[in-house]
Order: sequence, then structure tokens, then C-alpha cells
Amino acid sequence: QVQLVESGGGLVQPGGSLRLSCAASGSISSIYTMGWYRQAPGKQRVLVAIFTSRGTTNIADSVKGRFTISRDNAKNTVYLEMNSPKPEDTAVYHCYYAGDGLGYWGQGTQVTVSS
Repeated sequence: QVQLVESGGGLVQPGGSLRLSCAASGSISSIYTMGWYRQAPGKQRVLVAIFTSRGTTNIADSVKGRFTISRDNAKNTVYLEMNSPKPEDTAVYHCYYAGDGLGYWGQGTQVTVSS
């Protein structure tokens, strides 16, 4: 069993910045995939950025150059730095973890980009 806790969401203005955090706890594998998805109202949940089990990153074209994913392996934590957010970035952001053949979702944290 793995638990994921996200934090850092909230209201941000265009041109501002925001940093999301996701901490995993429980039965953490030594090899795992971990990253971020988002779901806007009326839309499908889509990948934002993720670390693969190989340590490489996949970043959505829609956020490439603006968002950065990072990690702290000692804390089993991933971060999403959101720079120059746009209104279309408004969504519930969900952390995702997969290891030992099982996947887990965080509860989600709301990010609203508005002036």
C-alpha cells in the first residue's frame, strides 16, 4: 500500500508561479514511476510530467518549457514547478505512483489560474 499526499495548489495569477509537491509513503519500491497528471473540467485526465522507472522524464508538449518536474529520492517526493501558468492550466492536479506492478493516485490538488 502506498499513500500519496499532494500540496501546493491554489489560486495563481498568469505570470506567477506555483510549486506542487507529492510525497509518497508506505511500501515504496526501489524502482518506481512517479509524476503528475491533471484533469480540467469536462476534460480527460492527461499526463503533465512524469519520471519513468528508468529515471527519464516525459513532459507534455502543452507545458514543456514552462513546467519543470523534479524529485527528491530520499523523501520519495516529486515536485512540479509551474512557471508562467495560463488559464488553460487550471485543473485538478493528481500525483501518480507505480511500483511493483501497482499504481496509485493522490487525492488531487486544485490549481486555478486567473487574474
